Amino acid sequence: MAEAVNLSGVKVMVIDDSNTIRRSAEIFLVQAGCQVVLAEDGFDALAKIADHHPQVIFCDIMMPRLDGYQTCALIKKNAKLRATPVIMLSSKDGLFDRARGRMVGSDEYLTKPFTKDSLLQAVATHARNNR
Repeated sequence: MAEAVNLSGVKVMVIDDSNTIRRSAEIFLVQAGCQVVLAEDGFDALAKIADHHPQVIFCDIMMPRLDGYQTCALIKKNAKLRATPVIMLSSKDGLFDRARGRMVGSDEYLTKPFTKDSLLQAVATHARNNR
């Protein structure tokens, strides 16, 4: 069960233009012991990534200005950030979206609304690989 997962000290960034999604992700992650950095869009995220060096990044696909695919592609093009796992968040569970996410380098795809377990499981999986 995800309850047993100890994620204390893992730094996670959540990029989503929905305040509700950011808040619920933050609550789940903080309860699991993560340090959480929130960003409301791709530009906000890119400005914060350099300062905070998150170990795992959750990125919404549908955002204004810079969408999730563009944000993920920019993260993956940066040599210092390339190894950082990016997990796409989307309310659409389509094959096309998953494929497009893979093409820009995303490591996983979570459908919203996500559960606490699926969120923490994704962090546990990717944080282990990125330590």
